[in-house]
Amino acid sequence: DSMDIERERGITIKAQSVTLNYKSKDGKNYQLNFIDTPGHVDFSYEVSRSLAACEGALLVVDAAQGVEAQSVANCYTAISQGLEVVPVLNKIDLPAAEPERVIEQIEDIIGIEAEDAVQVSAKTGVGIEDLLESLIERIPAPKIELDVPLTALIIDSWFDNYLGVVSLVRVMQGRLSKKQKILVMSTGRAVQVEKVGIFTPKRQECQFLESGEVGFVVANIKDIYGAPVGDTLTDAYNPVSEPLSGFKSVQPQVFAGMFPTDANDYENLREALAKLRLNDAALHYEPETSQALGFGFRCGFLGMLHKEIVQERLEREY
Repeated sequence: DSMDIERERGITIKAQSVTLNYKSKDGKNYQLNFIDTPGHVDFSYEVSRSLAACEGALLVVDAAQGVEAQSVANCYTAISQGLEVVPVLNKIDLPAAEPERVIEQIEDIIGIEAEDAVQVSAKTGVGIEDLLESLIERIPAPKIELDVPLTALIIDSWFDNYLGVVSLVRVMQGRLSKKQKILVMSTGRAVQVEKVGIFTPKRQECQFLESGEVGFVVANIKDIYGAPVGDTLTDAYNPVSEPLSGFKSVQPQVFAGMFPTDANDYENLREALAKLRLNDAALHYEPETSQALGFGFRCGFLGMLHKEIVQERLEREY
């Protein structure tokens, strides 16, 4: 978790990806792509987006607290998308840990086999190697298709003041290379790729991303609407005919009015909301006027926690 607000609250808000090269006990080298997603119900949209880019999911359950309601919901989302779910018990170093009880709970409440759930402690590192071995054994490798036109799914996008729009992508087929001319399918706009790379977890540039890999791409996109989340990237000279299925749009559940204390900050607030919307597709907003408060925005959120986080991010980041 890289945002200050995530560290302070001890929760994940934005999905983050990391690429790990691992030498297995069978002597082979594997490249593992992880996406750490939020668990809270207000950020379920972030989870479904990330799952669309994966072959399997790790269901991480606290060995002391047991199964939580949102774990059940997220697990069912993964199962409905046809992913292999691997149960993991974390925090087994705690005195209050009850692995047997929690294994039973996973089987009773979620209904998946948990007899061979890997028991780990992220704090002490116990069981991590067993977990990586279990991943290689149980989760199918992505289908590698290189001799076909490029298709890449945009999982997330954010705005960087120096680079413009940076997108987190999963290459479904083909190859995404530096200096390649690509097409953003929903806008029909062709752009040139400036940088591609992976997260290790720091940004590390490379020459290309191949079918099955997850990484970032910087093209010459300065407009915040230039790379919508859920969109498909393809080769400009040899495009695919159909975009990937993408994601269903979400409906806000909680509404609140946001007004700048100083009327001169209205444009800044609009720009900040637009940049945040690029990074958080579940945020909705439209202009609103009030006789008492002047010009502002009516914003829609997925829940109260989502509202608080957006408010805090606006204050801190913009």
